[in-house]
Amino acid sequence: MRLVLIGPPGVGKGTQAAVLSERLGVPHISTGDLFREHVARRTPLGRDAQRYLDTGELVPDHVTAGMVRDRLAHPDARHGFLLDGFPRTLPQARELAAVLGAAGSALDAVLEFTAPEEVVVARLLGRGRPDDTEDVIRRRQRVYRQQTAPLLAHYSAILLTVDAVGPVEDITARALAVLPDAERRAG
Repeated sequence: MRLVLIGPPGVGKGTQAAVLSERLGVPHISTGDLFREHVARRTPLGRDAQRYLDTGELVPDHVTAGMVRDRLAHPDARHGFLLDGFPRTLPQARELAAVLGAAGSALDAVLEFTAPEEVVVARLLGRGRPDDTEDVIRRRQRVYRQQTAPLLAHYSAILLTVDAVGPVEDITARALAVLPDAERRAG
């Protein structure tokens, strides 16, 4: 199963990605983890990314896509994966489609995790991180909505929405219930 997880900051994508990855038997590929790994190993892509990270700029699509392309070429991702944090923009979605198309595959589904803004703001404020002020959190929510709206339209044919409010196990059960053949695959 080839999946992309989409949802605003604080909706619980990382938690669900870990659980779903295990249940579906596919690797969880997080762009944040890829950045950290490439930077730590000082790969050419990592050095490129570091230049942008050091100045507080967004890492350009071609660098992020290069890391994802490299990771999807690993044997464990041959029969499926769960992408978390990529794509975030239409150009990234097109790049992913090109990478998958070149390998003769395509996405099975895009899972959109949703929760009311007040719920995700409260979750993020509850983490107690110094940079998680309410203003910053709400700005991130707005940026997410602006960047993601075109993606939701782009993926409308394979978009599955999951209510991300409630206990982790309930959210996982909802996600598995909407995935085609997920129950059979998860065993």
